[in-house]
Amino acid sequence: MFIARVTGSVVSTQKVASMTGHKLLIVEPYRLDEQSRDALVTTGRTFVAVDTLGAGEGDYVLVVQGSSARLTPETSKLPIDAVVIGIVDNVRIDKLSVYDRT
Repeated sequence: MFIARVTGSVVSTQKVASMTGHKLLIVEPYRLDEQSRDALVTTGRTFVAVDTLGAGEGDYVLVVQGSSARLTPETSKLPIDAVVIGIVDNVRIDKLSVYDRT
């Protein structure tokens, strides 16, 4: 599981039938800044993830990949490798607020 920021979306009008109606997001994984430990910084990678929660561009989300992506009731029969399983409200590291959605 990792924290990612939603940077966009993907529209695909032609896809396998089981994927019809599923929102696809572009997510960019973030990690804790190793030097300062007071901010989240991008890893420079991007993924396409199925959104099951209604996340939007700019939201920080929790993403799982691989076989874990198919363990939710909504995704158990989908041919996917990444799914949004949570929208992040805040991140605290060593009693320091690194991110707050509000």
